[in-house]
Amino acid sequence: MESTLPTSPSYTSSFELLIDERQGRLAKLLGEITATGARVKGLDVEESTSGRIKVHLNCDMINSSHREEVIAVLQNHRGVEMTNISDATFLAHRGGKIQIQAKYPIRNRDDLSRAYTPGVARVCQHIHKNPSRASSLTMKSNSVAVVTDGTAVLGLGDIGPAAALPVMEGKAVLFKQFGNVDAIPIALDAHEVDDIVAHIKAIAPGFGGINLEDISAPRCFEIEDRLRAELDIPVFHDDQHGTAIVALAGLTNALKVVGKKIENVRIVVSGVGAAGSAIIKLLLSQGASDIIAFGRSGPLIRTQTEGMHESRRWLAEHTNKKLFDGTLVEAIKDADVFIGVSTGGLLKNEDVAQMKNDAIVFALANPTPEIDPIFAAQHVGVVATGRSDFPNQINNVLAFPGLFRGILDAKISEITVELLRITALAIASVIDESELTPHYIIPGIFDQRVAGAVSRAVRKAVAAKERNAS
Repeated sequence: MESTLPTSPSYTSSFELLIDERQGRLAKLLGEITATGARVKGLDVEESTSGRIKVHLNCDMINSSHREEVIAVLQNHRGVEMTNISDATFLAHRGGKIQIQAKYPIRNRDDLSRAYTPGVARVCQHIHKNPSRASSLTMKSNSVAVVTDGTAVLGLGDIGPAAALPVMEGKAVLFKQFGNVDAIPIALDAHEVDDIVAHIKAIAPGFGGINLEDISAPRCFEIEDRLRAELDIPVFHDDQHGTAIVALAGLTNALKVVGKKIENVRIVVSGVGAAGSAIIKLLLSQGASDIIAFGRSGPLIRTQTEGMHESRRWLAEHTNKKLFDGTLVEAIKDADVFIGVSTGGLLKNEDVAQMKNDAIVFALANPTPEIDPIFAAQHVGVVATGRSDFPNQINNVLAFPGLFRGILDAKISEITVELLRITALAIASVIDESELTPHYIIPGIFDQRVAGAVSRAVRKAVAAKERNAS
C-alpha cells in the first residue's frame, strides 16, 4: 500500500483465526499482512489441536479500504479460516459513550424525601421566587448543551442528527474529562434557522451554556448571532471559535519559533466557512494586517461582493488590501503563513516550496490535510495539522473545556472576541519560550495544565473588566 499516512488506532480490528499449519505458516501470513502497511499490535495463540491453532490477531490500519485489504489477505491465505472480526472503535461506541450518574445517593426514605418528593417542592418554590438561584440549586451551574442538526459533521458533511450523535457524545466525554463540565448531547431534527433557534431557546433554561456543533454555514452564523442576542447564557460555536482559538495559539508560538511578528507577515487562508471566518477575525484582533482569504471560487475581494452572504462580505471588506485576484498557488508564493481549513490534497509539494523562508503551514483539513505534512516539513519552518498522528495538532479540545470551565465559574453571559483572544494566548503560554521547537508549538491534548490555564485566564479577564467598570 502506497501512502505516507500512518496507521491509526481508530482503525483497530481484532481477527479470530483458525490456522492449519500443515497448509500455511503463521509467519508467512504475518508477512503478507505487514506488507500491506498494517501494524500488528498483538498476537495471541489461544489453543493448538492436531496442527490447527486458534489465533487472536490485533492490527492497526490506515482507513476502511486498508481494512478491507487486510481482510482479503486473510480470506485468500491458504489454510486460514476467519471465524470472527471485531472493530475496536465500534465496540467503544456500543450502548453510547456517556451516562447520567447521581451525585446524591438514595439509600433510605429520608434521602428520598430530600432528593424527591416532598422535599424537592421547597426547592422548586424557592427557584420560582428567585429565578437566579436555579444556577446554584440545579445542574445548570455546570451543564452545557452540545447542540447539532448534523448538517456539517467534520469530514462527513450532512449526515443528519442521528448519525451525528456519536460525535456529540464524544464532545460530552471531552468536556467532562478535561474541564469537569457536564455536557448533554442534543441532536435536533430541524433545519430552518427559525426552528433551530426556537428549539434551543426552549431548552436553554436547563443549561448554563450552549455549544453549537456541526451546523452548516452560513446558517450557523445567523443561529449563533440570534441566540447570543436572545439568551442570557453564553453561546459558543465550536467549529468557528474553538478552531480559531487553537489556531491563533499555535500561530503565536510558531511565529516565535521562526522569529516573525504577526503584524508583519502575509497570511493566506484557504476556506471561508465557519472555521476560516472565525480564524480570520481572531487573527485580525491579534494584529494581523495582511490576509488573503480564499473560497471555492477564488480570493475574496472587497470590489466583488455583489450577492455575497453578509458574513463573507465582511471578510472581503477586511482582508486582501491589495486586491489580489490570482490563484491560491500564486498567493502562497512568498507568503509567510498558509492556513488551510478547506480540502485535502489541495496543494502540491512544489507549491509550498515557493513560500518565504521559515514559512508556517497549518494544513488543518481532516482526515487528509491540504498538503502532506511530511513533504511540507521539508520546505517550511513549522507545520501543524488537525491530525493526532503528526506533531503540532490543532485540536479544539485544547480550548472548549477550559473556556467553559472559566465561563461557568465566572458566570459570564457573553463570549466576546477579546475573551477568545485571551483564551488563545493562555493556551500558547502553557509552553515556555525556552521549550518551543518547530515540532512543539502547541500543548498536547492530554497536557493537564491547559484547561486550568484557560479557566484562570478567563476568570482573571472577567475580574479585571469588573474592576475597570467600577
